Amino acid sequence: MDRMAAMETYVSVVEAGSFSAAAKRLKLGQPAVSKSIAQLEARLGARLLLRSTRGLALTDAGQRFYEQARRAIEAVECAEQVVRDASTGLSGVLRVSAAVTFARLHILPALKVFLDRHPNLQIDIVLDDRTIDLLEQGVDVALRMGSLDDSSMTARRLSQSRRHVVGTPAYFAQAGTPTAPAQLSQHQAVVYSLRGGGESWSFSQHGKAVAVVVSGRVSVSAAEGIRTAVLADMGLAIASEWMFAPELANGTVQAVLTDWELPSIDLWAVFPAGRLVSAKARAFVAFVEEVLAAPAASVGSEAELAD
Repeated sequence: MDRMAAMETYVSVVEAGSFSAAAKRLKLGQPAVSKSIAQLEARLGARLLLRSTRGLALTDAGQRFYEQARRAIEAVECAEQVVRDASTGLSGVLRVSAAVTFARLHILPALKVFLDRHPNLQIDIVLDDRTIDLLEQGVDVALRMGSLDDSSMTARRLSQSRRHVVGTPAYFAQAGTPTAPAQLSQHQAVVYSLRGGGESWSFSQHGKAVAVVVSGRVSVSAAEGIRTAVLADMGLAIASEWMFAPELANGTVQAVLTDWELPSIDLWAVFPAGRLVSAKARAFVAFVEEVLAAPAASVGSEAELAD
């Protein structure tokens, strides 16, 4: 019995949910799949799967074997890819998940540099402000901001950004410029409604903490909405320097209350749990760090990124 082939068959059965679906995926006959699983169980001396009218169920031994077999298969695939990469460079498809605004402002404008370095590589970027299931979506690496709720994930912190209260000069000319957090209650706030947002804003100064509850007529669930509302002079908002990087640089948007501190925000590279990190994902993460470390004007230039 080919042990690796048997493990691959077993993993396919578990992930496909049935012998017939696994047979289609593997382009084998269903009897061949059933025979392979039976031989595997006989070799291990343990029952891995239980069949019923409702489908397949894993035994405790079957669950443990699935997890180890999945890792073993990925280790072999990774070893093969390392050899291919060494001889031909990075190739295949890299699937990346990232928040819409962060990717639009900081990743996509510089992406050609990365693609030029790896001409045999394709990138599929999933833009979504929500947290998605990396395994379910087939994502190799996700760029996520804020705190990570799932401690089982493999993650690496890439960078950190300060956050500010921001608004346009036109808005401040009309509504006045706040000089203390308490004055924010008199302003129109553009509220971010997803995780990490809300109407309670916390500030600190010289060890003193202050929480302010704000209100406004506009609440949005995506960073692009925050940008659009602020740039349309609808109010002020809390935002990272990443979110308004071009506008903060050219003065289109101004930060106020800069003598007060807001909790900073972290950028993480998150990898699917239980899988080895591919060379493609590692190279992309290193590139993101390179982009964020470079001056804004140099993003997108191979020569300037190399300086």
